[in-house]
Amino acid sequence: MNWAWHDYLAPLSIFLWVTGAFLAIRDRKYAPLLVLAGAAVTLVFIVGLWIRLERPPMRTMGETRLWYSFFLSAAGLLAFKRWKYSWLLAFTAILASVFAVVNLVKPEIHSRTLMPALQSAYFVPHVTMYMLSYAVLAASAVGSFIQLRNISRSGQPDPGLYDFIDNVVYVGLGFLALGLIIGAAWAKAAWGHYWSWDPKETWALITLAAFLLYIHLRLSPAKMARPKLVLMVPPVGLILLLITWLGVSYLPAAQASVHVY
Repeated sequence: MNWAWHDYLAPLSIFLWVTGAFLAIRDRKYAPLLVLAGAAVTLVFIVGLWIRLERPPMRTMGETRLWYSFFLSAAGLLAFKRWKYSWLLAFTAILASVFAVVNLVKPEIHSRTLMPALQSAYFVPHVTMYMLSYAVLAASAVGSFIQLRNISRSGQPDPGLYDFIDNVVYVGLGFLALGLIIGAAWAKAAWGHYWSWDPKETWALITLAAFLLYIHLRLSPAKMARPKLVLMVPPVGLILLLITWLGVSYLPAAQASVHVY
């Protein structure tokens, strides 16, 4: 299965996700099944592309967007099953569709050959941990915006929503930390040192610190943990995360980075 299949399978996933999001907003019972079907179609394409390329499809930005679409929809389904927030299922399905549309409009160059630095056992777990963390932490930022709206409208937060934000931050932070640790081990094996203050490494560490700040504030005494201050941390963390994933590549200092291929 080559990239040409994407032009046929991506629109199918997009249709299923958008329809599922529409039904989720209306609290219809078939919404999760449609979102699941969209994720399954994308996963089939990822597996087929992996077999065709004879390597993990994680090298180019277009390939990582495939994984992000899949992980977003999958994370949305799991979170919906646990917390029953229909807006969350709709959000993750729509965002997964956005990344699929970007891949349709701006496909990347896909080569079978991996450069020597990427031919490592650390490659797949390192990238996977980061993709999972991006998907989960994005959901925490949306939850924060919803909670801020609740406080603004009624003056009262939704306790269940705090539980949701806390748990997804814990999970997302765990994935992000694992990505950093695996990356450090990979760097030691490839270049002889664990940390080089590469721009991507530095911004990933800053993002990690932002979400650690959220946990610290949530565990602080009530007088110190002002709700609006606490809830603004995940959206700021999401901005830092986007800089780490997308923005760093455009910085002049990053042109010599080992993360720019």
